[in-house]
Amino acid sequence: MLKRGGTIGILGGGQLGRMMALSAAELGYRTIAFAPEGDNVVSQVCDDVFTNKWDDSAALAAFAARCDAVTWEFENVPVATASAMPEGRIFPHPRALETAQDRLNEKRFVEGLGGRPAAYARIDSPSDLEAAVDRLGAPGILKTRRDGYDGKGQWRIGSLRDAQALRLPDVPLIYEGFVEFDAEFSVILVRGQDGEIRFWDSTRNAHEDGILATSSLPAGELIESQVGEARELARQVADALRYVGVLTLEFFATREGPIFNEMAPRVHNSGHWSIEGALTSQFENHMRAVAGLPLGDTATAARAVTMTNIIGAAIKNAQEYLSQPDTHLHDYGKAEVREGRKMGHVTKLER
Repeated sequence: MLKRGGTIGILGGGQLGRMMALSAAELGYRTIAFAPEGDNVVSQVCDDVFTNKWDDSAALAAFAARCDAVTWEFENVPVATASAMPEGRIFPHPRALETAQDRLNEKRFVEGLGGRPAAYARIDSPSDLEAAVDRLGAPGILKTRRDGYDGKGQWRIGSLRDAQALRLPDVPLIYEGFVEFDAEFSVILVRGQDGEIRFWDSTRNAHEDGILATSSLPAGELIESQVGEARELARQVADALRYVGVLTLEFFATREGPIFNEMAPRVHNSGHWSIEGALTSQFENHMRAVAGLPLGDTATAARAVTMTNIIGAAIKNAQEYLSQPDTHLHDYGKAEVREGRKMGHVTKLER
C-alpha cells in the first residue's frame, strides 16, 4: 500500500491525467507527469511535469526515481516507455498496452477468451483489401492497426470500388466487416492489486463523426440484457492480463448478443459520468488500485445520468449549462480550440 504523501507518476499529459491527478490529491498523494511538449493540461494540477520525448532514457530514469508508483493516461504511450518503469511499480502492467495497441492482436486475444469481435481481416496490400471486401462484404471500416482514436485512422469502405480507389497508407491495417447493431455500450471495471473486480453501470453511448457525443443511464432494456455476458468477457480479459486499475471494453448491442469492438487499458470517456454520478468515480478507483488501497463502491448515485462531451468551439458557451439544475461542468483548460477536439464535458443528474 502506498503511504500517504507518496508520489504517483502519470505517463501522458491530457485531460485523463488531469482528472487522475485531482483524485490522487484527494487521497493524499502527490503526482508528477511525463509527456512530450504540447498542450499538457495535466500541468495545471500536477506537482511537476517532465516534458521529454518518450524515448529519452535519462529523463525516464529521473522520472521513475521520483515515483512510488506509475500509471498511464492514454493507450498510445509506447510500450518501451512503460517498460522502462521499475517492475512492480507500474500499474497496469505494460502487457496491457502490448495487447491493446495492435487491433489485430487485440481481437485475436479476445477471441481466445471466447469473445466475439466483428468479422475482420489483416490488410497488408491493396489485394488484401479487395479480398477482404469480397469475403466480408461492404460496407466496412478500414483501420490502422496502431494509433488512431476518435475516428482518426479510419476509412469507411462502401463498395469494392471504394477499396480499389483508396491509396493505402504505408502502415499495418485491419478491415472490419459491418455490424448491424441497435446500440453501443461500454463495460468499465476496476481491478485491485488483490484481484478484486468491481463494475460501474454500463452506459448507452452515442457517437458523432467517430467521437463520443453522449453517455447515458439508464442504458435501456436491450443493453441491460447483454451487460452480464459482456462483463464476463471483461472479467476474463482483466484476469488474463493480471490487470490493476480501470479497464474499458466497448461493445455493440446486437440481436445476437454483445459484439466486442475494442478495449482501452485506462479510464475512459464513457465513464466520466461517474465523477458525480457514482459513489466512487473511475478516476478515484483507478488511483486507489494503483496505490494498493481498498476499492470504492461503484454504485450509481442518481436515477438518471447524461454525460455530454463539449467539442471544439462549443466550449466558449459551456458555462450556460450551469443554469440547469444538478448539472456539472468540467472544462479541461486546453489552450487550443479546434474542430473535433474534446474540450470538456458536462454531466446532468436526475435524482
